[in-house]
Amino acid sequence: MNQVTGVREITVEIIWEGRKAGTTWFHPRACAFPHQDSTAFLMTCQSIGGSDVFGQVHWSWSSDRGQTWSNPELIPSLGRLNLADGLQEGVCDVVPEYHAATGTILAIGHNVYYRDNVLTKPSEDRFPVYAVRTPGGKWRGRTKLAWPTANVPAIYTCGCAQRVNLPDGCILIPLSVGDHPDAPRSVCSVVCSFDGTDLTIEEMGNSLSLDVGRGLLEPTLAALDGTTYMTIRAEDGHGYVTSSDDGLLWREMQPWCWDDGEPLAMSTTQQRWIANDHGLFLVYTRRAVDNINVMRWRAPLYIAPVDTDTLRLTRTGERSVIPLSGDGVNDADHVARMGNFHTVNASPDEAWVTVGETLPNDGWKGNTLLARIRWA
Repeated sequence: MNQVTGVREITVEIIWEGRKAGTTWFHPRACAFPHQDSTAFLMTCQSIGGSDVFGQVHWSWSSDRGQTWSNPELIPSLGRLNLADGLQEGVCDVVPEYHAATGTILAIGHNVYYRDNVLTKPSEDRFPVYAVRTPGGKWRGRTKLAWPTANVPAIYTCGCAQRVNLPDGCILIPLSVGDHPDAPRSVCSVVCSFDGTDLTIEEMGNSLSLDVGRGLLEPTLAALDGTTYMTIRAEDGHGYVTSSDDGLLWREMQPWCWDDGEPLAMSTTQQRWIANDHGLFLVYTRRAVDNINVMRWRAPLYIAPVDTDTLRLTRTGERSVIPLSGDGVNDADHVARMGNFHTVNASPDEAWVTVGETLPNDGWKGNTLLARIRWA
């Protein structure tokens, strides 16, 4: 088992007020990057106005370790494109990461389609798209991540995904792949080369699959002590975990369980890793006594240490990262949901969880929150 030092304290603060007025900033995802002999943070975010109805992608930054953030600004290349017959193509689920080998910030999401500002599933393909922020601070245009063979699947996405920067400058990226828009998807990982401008798939690993609902969704990666880990959203009442020695060849996946073998009840919601010198941790949602009527149990957010030998969660180490806000039993329609969140190591002593609340029954309003996890 990996030795973890545990959580010393967790505090939660509001980045942007959205419950009563102003924009509800959703999908807040931050990365650290060097800036003037110090560390700054860039965050991507976008507004939300309905179920999977997202505005143009924006960016904000902080030079004081997240105490204050600049007003979000547009990323011009990640807006909506007008297609034929009133169809629009947008971008969502964007994750930025600093790429040290090129000094750039690579923001990867995937495309999505709207008609009359309502999410739609047209015959057009779904695929990852990315934009690059140069060392000088300029955002380059939007680019499709091309499939490496002529047999292109109908959908392949890496939205919301944590990825791994490799020592040689290549990038390990997880994908969810479907041969047909309505077919259950499988997951795999790919190694991509990146020269600061072009991202290219060079090698692909084995696939894992689950023939339930939409299959396996939103895989995300972490690397620690020579092993790569993948956690996966599913639609059978579980989340799944697997590991790999090289980040490409994955072992048989297993449902997330407590250390005594009892499975966690999860409902089609993503999970996120925190991996650092303090150990390997999972941030997640699950069924609990106080959230039984919250949609997909998307509040509160929890964290627990992972036993890297068994790939199970240590029950006694579980902590609430961002508590449930409201009554999840008797008034769940007015509980703030927090199913789309992100993590980042902000310093050796602190990790962050960022999330945009949504209250669909209250006009999709919500605050943008930052939880600081300080290690013991």
